[in-house]
Amino acid sequence: MGRRLYVGNLPYKTTDEDLRALFGQAGAVDNVMVMRDTVTGRARGFGFVEMVTDEDAQKAIAQFHQYALEGRALVVNEARPKTPGGGRSFGGRSDYGDGGGEYGSSRREPRW
Repeated sequence: MGRRLYVGNLPYKTTDEDLRALFGQAGAVDNVMVMRDTVTGRARGFGFVEMVTDEDAQKAIAQFHQYALEGRALVVNEARPKTPGGGRSFGGRSDYGDGGGEYGSSRREPRW
């Protein structure tokens, strides 16, 4: 098991320090990062916590998954590795108009 945890459904005013203090109750915290919008600086409602040991990470998941923080039930689980390209999908299309999603045609060449 990994020590890096995904923490979702965070209240938007949650800071790195708030998250460090909360997860510190489960064990030693190595690193914390609340994700923020690069333009506005506003929190995006999720973050990552890296615990020092696997045991602390397991304890944090057990203790804080569905934990109510300011009326919001946290989602805490092991973080998955980042996918190439950020994991975003735009209608299932891998290039110009390949018809992979509900948009476009079945033609493989770009539609100009």
